[in-house]
Amino acid sequence: MRAADMFRRGKRQAEVARALGVSAETASEWYRLWSQGGRAALAGAGRAGRRPRLSDEQLAEVVAALKKGSRANGFPTDLWTLARVADVIEATTGVRYGQTQTWEILRNRLGWTRQRPARRALERDDDAIAAWVETEWPRIKDGPGAAGRGSSSKTSPGSRSSRR
Repeated sequence: MRAADMFRRGKRQAEVARALGVSAETASEWYRLWSQGGRAALAGAGRAGRRPRLSDEQLAEVVAALKKGSRANGFPTDLWTLARVADVIEATTGVRYGQTQTWEILRNRLGWTRQRPARRALERDDDAIAAWVETEWPRIKDGPGAAGRGSSSKTSPGSRSSRR
Protein backbone atom coordinates (compact mmCIF):
# COMPACT_ATOMS: atom_id res chain seq x y z
CA MET A 1 0.00 0.00 0.00
CA ARG A 2 2.94 2.31 0.64
CA ALA A 3 4.11 1.58 -2.91
CA ALA A 4 0.68 2.54 -4.28
CA ASP A 5 0.84 5.85 -2.39
CA MET A 6 4.34 6.52 -3.70
CA PHE A 7 3.33 5.72 -7.30
CA ARG A 8 0.32 8.05 -6.94
CA ARG A 9 2.69 10.85 -5.81
CA GLY A 10 4.79 10.31 -8.95
CA LYS A 11 7.71 8.38 -7.47
CA ARG A 12 9.68 6.23 -9.88
CA GLN A 13 9.95 2.45 -9.52
CA ALA A 14 13.62 2.65 -8.52
CA GLU A 15 12.77 5.12 -5.73
CA VAL A 16 10.00 2.84 -4.46
CA ALA A 17 12.32 -0.19 -4.53
CA ARG A 18 15.01 1.66 -2.53
CA ALA A 19 12.58 3.16 -0.04
CA LEU A 20 10.79 -0.12 0.66
CA GLY A 21 13.82 -2.39 0.46
CA VAL A 22 12.57 -4.56 -2.39
CA SER A 23 14.08 -5.61 -5.69
CA ALA A 24 13.60 -3.59 -8.87
CA GLU A 25 11.63 -6.52 -10.30
CA THR A 26 9.19 -6.44 -7.38
CA ALA A 27 8.70 -2.68 -7.70
CA SER A 28 8.14 -3.12 -11.43
CA GLU A 29 5.50 -5.80 -10.83
CA TRP A 30 3.80 -3.62 -8.23
CA TYR A 31 3.79 -0.68 -10.67
CA ARG A 32 2.28 -2.85 -13.40
CA LEU A 33 -0.50 -4.01 -11.04
CA TRP A 34 -1.08 -0.49 -9.73
CA SER A 35 -1.23 1.05 -13.21
CA GLN A 36 -3.78 -1.58 -14.36
CA GLY A 37 -6.03 -1.65 -11.30
CA GLY A 38 -4.97 1.05 -8.86
CA ARG A 39 -4.54 0.53 -5.16
CA ALA A 40 -7.11 -2.29 -5.10
CA ALA A 41 -4.95 -4.38 -7.45
CA LEU A 42 -2.11 -4.31 -4.92
CA ALA A 43 -4.40 -5.11 -2.00
CA GLY A 44 -5.15 -8.52 -3.46
CA ALA A 45 -1.50 -9.53 -3.68
CA GLY A 46 -1.60 -10.95 -0.16
CA ARG A 47 1.30 -12.56 1.57
CA ALA A 48 4.49 -13.24 -0.36
CA GLY A 49 6.08 -16.66 -0.10
CA ARG A 50 5.08 -19.92 1.48
CA ARG A 51 3.12 -19.93 4.71
CA PRO A 52 5.09 -21.12 7.74
CA ARG A 53 4.61 -24.80 8.58
CA LEU A 54 4.64 -23.98 12.31
CA SER A 55 1.79 -21.94 13.74
CA ASP A 56 2.46 -19.38 16.46
CA GLU A 57 0.90 -21.78 18.99
CA GLN A 58 3.20 -24.62 17.91
CA LEU A 59 6.17 -22.29 18.05
CA ALA A 60 5.24 -21.35 21.63
CA GLU A 61 5.25 -25.07 22.53
CA VAL A 62 8.70 -25.44 20.97
CA VAL A 63 10.02 -22.45 22.94
CA ALA A 64 8.66 -23.92 26.18
CA ALA A 65 10.40 -27.23 25.43
CA LEU A 66 13.68 -25.53 24.56
CA LYS A 67 13.63 -23.43 27.74
CA LYS A 68 13.50 -26.63 29.80
CA GLY A 69 17.02 -27.37 28.58
CA SER A 70 18.57 -30.03 26.42
CA ARG A 71 18.90 -32.62 29.22
CA ALA A 72 15.17 -32.34 29.93
CA ASN A 73 14.63 -33.12 26.25
CA GLY A 74 16.65 -36.34 26.47
CA PHE A 75 20.11 -35.18 25.39
CA PRO A 76 23.23 -36.19 27.35
CA THR A 77 24.76 -32.67 27.65
CA ASP A 78 23.52 -29.12 28.15
CA LEU A 79 24.73 -28.04 24.72
CA TRP A 80 22.13 -27.10 22.11
CA THR A 81 22.91 -27.78 18.46
CA LEU A 82 20.75 -27.09 15.42
CA ALA A 83 20.24 -30.84 14.96
CA ARG A 84 19.00 -31.14 18.54
CA VAL A 85 16.68 -28.16 18.16
CA ALA A 86 15.30 -29.72 14.96
CA ASP A 87 14.68 -32.96 16.90
CA VAL A 88 12.78 -31.04 19.60
CA ILE A 89 10.69 -29.25 16.96
CA GLU A 90 9.81 -32.59 15.39
CA ALA A 91 9.04 -34.26 18.73
CA THR A 92 6.87 -31.31 19.81
CA THR A 93 5.02 -30.57 16.57
CA GLY A 94 5.59 -33.46 14.19
CA VAL A 95 7.15 -31.09 11.65
CA ARG A 96 10.69 -31.96 10.51
CA TYR A 97 13.10 -29.18 9.56
CA GLY A 98 16.69 -29.30 8.35
CA GLN A 99 19.39 -27.38 10.15
CA THR A 100 19.21 -24.38 7.81
CA GLN A 101 15.46 -23.99 8.29
CA THR A 102 15.88 -24.55 12.04
CA TRP A 103 18.38 -21.68 12.19
CA GLU A 104 15.96 -19.46 10.24
CA ILE A 105 13.22 -20.19 12.78
CA LEU A 106 15.49 -19.44 15.73
CA ARG A 107 16.85 -16.25 14.21
CA ASN A 108 13.94 -14.78 12.28
CA ARG A 109 10.83 -15.98 14.09
CA LEU A 110 12.20 -16.08 17.64
CA GLY A 111 14.92 -13.43 17.41
CA TRP A 112 17.46 -15.73 19.09
CA THR A 113 21.18 -15.49 18.41
CA ARG A 114 24.00 -17.99 18.37
CA GLN A 115 25.71 -18.41 21.71
CA ARG A 116 28.98 -20.25 22.13
CA PRO A 117 29.90 -21.83 25.43
CA ALA A 118 33.09 -20.67 27.13
CA ARG A 119 35.85 -23.15 26.48
CA ARG A 120 37.09 -24.15 29.92
CA ALA A 121 38.41 -27.44 31.08
CA LEU A 122 36.14 -29.27 33.51
CA GLU A 123 39.19 -29.86 35.70
CA ARG A 124 40.04 -26.15 35.88
CA ASP A 125 40.83 -25.01 39.43
CA ASP A 126 40.70 -21.21 39.63
CA ASP A 127 42.12 -21.16 43.18
CA ALA A 128 45.17 -23.20 42.12
CA ILE A 129 45.69 -20.91 39.13
CA ALA A 130 45.55 -17.80 41.32
CA ALA A 131 48.04 -19.32 43.78
CA TRP A 132 50.42 -20.22 40.93
CA VAL A 133 50.24 -16.71 39.48
CA GLU A 134 51.02 -15.24 42.90
CA THR A 135 53.92 -17.51 43.86
CA GLU A 136 55.41 -19.22 40.82
CA TRP A 137 55.03 -16.60 38.10
CA PRO A 138 57.12 -13.92 39.87
CA ARG A 139 59.85 -16.50 40.53
CA ILE A 140 59.90 -17.54 36.87
CA LYS A 141 59.65 -13.97 35.60
CA ASP A 142 62.57 -12.76 37.79
CA GLY A 143 64.72 -15.81 37.06
CA PRO A 144 67.79 -16.02 34.81
CA GLY A 145 67.54 -13.90 31.70
CA ALA A 146 64.96 -11.54 33.15
CA ALA A 147 67.31 -8.55 32.74
CA GLY A 148 68.13 -9.26 29.09
CA ARG A 149 70.60 -11.49 27.21
CA GLY A 150 72.75 -14.02 28.98
CA SER A 151 72.38 -15.71 32.33
CA SER A 152 73.51 -12.84 34.51
CA SER A 153 71.86 -9.54 35.23
CA LYS A 154 75.29 -7.87 35.57
CA THR A 155 76.66 -6.14 32.52
CA SER A 156 79.88 -7.41 31.04
CA PRO A 157 82.70 -5.11 29.86
CA GLY A 158 81.80 -5.62 26.19
CA SER A 159 78.05 -5.17 26.61
CA ARG A 160 76.13 -2.30 25.09
CA SER A 161 75.23 -0.70 28.41
CA SER A 162 78.93 -0.36 29.36
CA ARG A 163 79.79 1.36 26.06
CA ARG A 164 77.54 4.35 26.67
